[in-house]
Amino acid sequence: MASPTCSEQLSQLFGSTTNSTAAATYICDKFSDTAYAVDSTYLLFSAYLVFSMQLGFAMLCAGSVRAKNTMNIMLTNVLDAAAGGLFYYLFGFAFAFGAPSNGFIGRHFFGLKEIPDPGYDYSNFLYQWAFAIAAAGITSGSIAERTQFVAYLIYSSFLTGFVYPVVSHWFWSSDGWASASNPGDLLFGSGVIDFAGSGVVHMVGGIAGLYGAFIEGPRIGRFDNGGRALALRGHSASLVVLGTFLLWFGWYGFNPGSFTKILSPYSSGNYYGQWSAVGRTAVTTTLAGCTAALTTLFGKRILSGHWNVTDVCNGLLGGFAAITAGCSVVEPWAAIICGFVAALVLIGCNKLAEKVKYDDPLEAAQLHGGCGAWGVIFTGLFATEKYVNEVYPGRPGRPYGLFMGGGGRLLAAHIIQILVIIGWVTATMGPLFFGLHKLKLLRISPEDEMAGMDMTRHGGFAYVYEEDELHKHGLPMRRIEPNGSS
Repeated sequence: MASPTCSEQLSQLFGSTTNSTAAATYICDKFSDTAYAVDSTYLLFSAYLVFSMQLGFAMLCAGSVRAKNTMNIMLTNVLDAAAGGLFYYLFGFAFAFGAPSNGFIGRHFFGLKEIPDPGYDYSNFLYQWAFAIAAAGITSGSIAERTQFVAYLIYSSFLTGFVYPVVSHWFWSSDGWASASNPGDLLFGSGVIDFAGSGVVHMVGGIAGLYGAFIEGPRIGRFDNGGRALALRGHSASLVVLGTFLLWFGWYGFNPGSFTKILSPYSSGNYYGQWSAVGRTAVTTTLAGCTAALTTLFGKRILSGHWNVTDVCNGLLGGFAAITAGCSVVEPWAAIICGFVAALVLIGCNKLAEKVKYDDPLEAAQLHGGCGAWGVIFTGLFATEKYVNEVYPGRPGRPYGLFMGGGGRLLAAHIIQILVIIGWVTATMGPLFFGLHKLKLLRISPEDEMAGMDMTRHGGFAYVYEEDELHKHGLPMRRIEPNGSS
């Protein structure tokens, strides 16, 4: 038997007074309007926070590269947002959330046609666009300091307009074949709980960057003739730290904002509701990042003998990337475990990268790909029954974390997620980067790389130098032919 509606309950309280039904309907409609407004405002504010991460990305990237390539990397960050905005508007949002659709890809909402509708408003588009350009920003860090501008334009548009939206459809759309919110049959009875995107955002961006950097090869001077790794340090630790703090701030929109609604009580008249889950998500996010930062601090001190602020910043971000999948469904104490292991994963991935002569100036593939994959596995181990049923209601008996007594079905679904993301990005971004390489559109010439792209490609250095310094360096800007690599 269906529970009485708001107007029916309120009408009963009014009794048999004149126009009691009309009055009850009017009051309930106002309550409903207020709920929509509050939730939309919450989502918009979260979108603004996530978009502020672009400033953090820009500062982090700028500080992590050498001064001669600062203007180039800053321009690519602007490009990620600008090109991503147009392509996500035209195609990306439709491929991701266009309903009704099949389990593979969305088929409606191209150019935001039919928006708003009962399921999505303009605020949903803005929020999801901020996520899409975050994935593109991850990739740009991996291929920094040696990539042609046209390659950035092509890969960023393709990633935000097609590759990333398809993955987000699989795991976040209610029509997605592996979505935990699919009203039909769920993958292993649970679907994938990747709440804010350790797999959807971080693994996609990280693996795409892995292929780009691998196909390009390392920067000149990153490894000596004997294969020994040499440090090509970024020019500003200050920018790295400031960018990290901005990313930290934006993550409070990234993870808690992924609820998309805040005015949702779990039981009427109770202090505990979705607003509590939002707060808990912010706490788990904080604890994972803090633990990863401290673990990296002492781990790198043991390995290198230095207290390195750049390593600590990357460790912090690795903890955030890992907790993003399970931030809403795990206990705060479990987030500490997540951050601790994430730091070890990052350190291990960096050691492996040096062994295979893989060069990633921002450690983006290791941080987002490696720690993101750990976060997906972590959720399959530590998701609690209570929080899973609160965040994903309507399915009693839904599987939860293996270590919490929920069996291995959720973990199995998450292993499938890791495999299909690797396969999808390999099948799409791998050939794209390889094709750009064969067409000589991917990597700049050795001469331009040694001189720095700011002077040779962007009209001057990012920082002001004296005129005699420019003459002394002798770095003229020259025309770059579109079909050449120099």
